[in-house]
Amino acid sequence: MSQKKYETPLLDELEKGPFPSFVTEIKTAAAKNDSANDLLGVLEQCYRERRTHWKHGGIVGVRGYGGGVIGRYSDVPNEYPGVAHFHTVRINQTSGFFYTAKALNDICDIWDKYGSGLTNLHGSTGDLVLLGTKTDVLEAIFAETSSRGWDLGGSGSSMRTPSCCVGPGRCEWSMIDTLDITYSLTQEFQDELHRPAFPYKFKIKTAGCAVDCIASVARADLSIIGTWKGDIQIDQAEVKNYAAKGLNIQAEIIDMCPTGCMSLNNGEIVIDNANCSRCMHCIAKMTKALRPGKERGATIMVGSKAPFVIGALLSHVIVPFMPLEAPYDDLKDLIRKMWEWWDEHGKNRERIGELIVRRGMREFLEFLELDPIPQMVFEPRRDPFYFWTEDELNK
Repeated sequence: MSQKKYETPLLDELEKGPFPSFVTEIKTAAAKNDSANDLLGVLEQCYRERRTHWKHGGIVGVRGYGGGVIGRYSDVPNEYPGVAHFHTVRINQTSGFFYTAKALNDICDIWDKYGSGLTNLHGSTGDLVLLGTKTDVLEAIFAETSSRGWDLGGSGSSMRTPSCCVGPGRCEWSMIDTLDITYSLTQEFQDELHRPAFPYKFKIKTAGCAVDCIASVARADLSIIGTWKGDIQIDQAEVKNYAAKGLNIQAEIIDMCPTGCMSLNNGEIVIDNANCSRCMHCIAKMTKALRPGKERGATIMVGSKAPFVIGALLSHVIVPFMPLEAPYDDLKDLIRKMWEWWDEHGKNRERIGELIVRRGMREFLEFLELDPIPQMVFEPRRDPFYFWTEDELNK
């Protein structure tokens, strides 16, 4: 291995301060890998010239799969041959990110053999992201990872790899089996995951409760969030214990309730459950005193995304409560129907949330055959979704 030593004064600045730096990790990999070493050189040049020297190469597939590998090429390949090709490989992560040490060692060994040695665990979609390899070894990477039980993740205009929080694996608040739901959806929609055919990307994220540790309400085209029906369970003795230990229940719990459905009466919490929005704030703050209701299910929300065409969007409730038990046929049927409407009307690179904004929630709900209900109102006095028939208009 013959390496050129690059001076990186601008990148060195990013190693200063109390936080870990990606520059340090690249330098560690560069000591034994030409691609990582040339990455240092091209990044320093990008910073110095204040312009990128990367060009997007689109999707670079492996045999039978149209997604999973993201093409990256440098526009200065003669100066930095190690990054002439620098493709990104996405590996479908396990639900809840549970790994054995052997499984991770297998992936790292494969990447040391064929790639730059640089990884990102995990990308915002959820995948294990392997950064930097060449076109001629993609089939070998796929063969070796798949032989060890792994599969490629999603990329391009397809369903992206479903992801979830740790759910019942370690969290007592989880009201749905996020791990099983994510695995089931991943298996069900393999064609949509690996063979891009959508107007644009479609992300599914499953959170066990409204605390939403994976921020699905802001990052997923389809958010599946655990919730409950019925009254919050209250242990009044524990309520008094919290107060005795110094918790200001009035200021930190009652006054913070977004719907004002809680009150304090002689040291006991009283909840108007009909007006509770099940935000989980009180339960998360008083874990021993308050528990969710006993009937569990999920709220289904649609349409969040980061800024692109029309700016950032948050998810919109379309089903306030759906019981979720394997094999989740109702959920899968709803997803397919959403895709049918999106495929029919979506423009190229238009997310489903943007399409809903463009054509209207009314049309979307009518196609899904969902009746408008108060929980669907995104902002008060703005989205009442009244469905008038022709007969009613003529009266």
